[in-house]
Amino acid sequence: MKLGVYLNAQHPAGDDPARRFAETVEQARLIRRLGFDSIWGGEHHVTPGFHYFPLLPMLQRLASEVEGMWVGTNLVLLPLHNPVELAEVGAFLDVITGGRFMLGVGLGYRTEEFAVFKVPMAERVSRLTEGVEIIRRLWTEDRVTHHGRHWQLDDVSIHPRPLQQPRPPILVGSQVPAGIARAARIADGWLVVPLPTVDEFAVEAGAFAAARTAEGLPPSRHICRLLEVVCAPDEDTAIRRAAPYLLEKYAAYLSWGLAGVTIDPAAKPEDQLRRLAKNRFALGSPAQVIEALLAQHKAGVTHATMRVSWPGMRQDDILAGIDLLGREVLPEVRRRTSVGRG
Repeated sequence: MKLGVYLNAQHPAGDDPARRFAETVEQARLIRRLGFDSIWGGEHHVTPGFHYFPLLPMLQRLASEVEGMWVGTNLVLLPLHNPVELAEVGAFLDVITGGRFMLGVGLGYRTEEFAVFKVPMAERVSRLTEGVEIIRRLWTEDRVTHHGRHWQLDDVSIHPRPLQQPRPPILVGSQVPAGIARAARIADGWLVVPLPTVDEFAVEAGAFAAARTAEGLPPSRHICRLLEVVCAPDEDTAIRRAAPYLLEKYAAYLSWGLAGVTIDPAAKPEDQLRRLAKNRFALGSPAQVIEALLAQHKAGVTHATMRVSWPGMRQDDILAGIDLLGREVLPEVRRRTSVGRG
């Protein structure tokens, strides 16, 4: 199982963005120094109470700080973008990373984002499916003619093309049965959110694999799960460091209408986090985090995208968590999942 770190791009509106981005660069340098496999970032727009670094420019800047590592999007809201532009930017990211770019895309779920981009939410699925087809073809064909529902292309090519042959992996995120089947059919891999328990995820992973088989496709090497990971000397310290910030993130999810999130405002933050994390997140001492990550791997994860910080969290605590993961968790997880690793 590969281990990557998801870099938080969302910060409280009152925070100094220059300082927060400098902290992100410091985190990326530490992640590379410790030998993790990848960095990842996500995308949102018009987020009340927060500012959000634009995903693709952020990754372009950070690529030079993580030479030799994979860089992935988890995820781009494809229905809000022109797929030709995404194909061009994605190809450029593949070039500057030395052929180590992964494009993760998804539907999106916030009505505010679709409204500001003037894209009907009812077109999400068709725009995603058509967009993936266009990007794949632009990355692999010299001349593309496409006449679809949303985009019309005549003899179009992009340059530079990606370094990877035949192209960078395209991953699709979804959690509902129809979406999982769609991801299995049109993509090279699947992106999974942190909310399902390990047992629920295992069932979904089985459905994804079955859908691949039904389409005559080989098993995917890219089952990439975003995981909330808090590593500290002991469980109490991990809970104390993360609870206020992780729970605020999930409160934002709730306000944005994401299904599956429940927050009890009357409960203590530490108790809320323990309940939310059970059989779901990797939280606690290095030994506890190792076992939680191995459980995710056993359930089907091939690449863990570990989110180790949340809006407002102190940089010292973020760096301490990354350092402990890199020194004590990463080597042991690699040792115990090394069969067939490549």
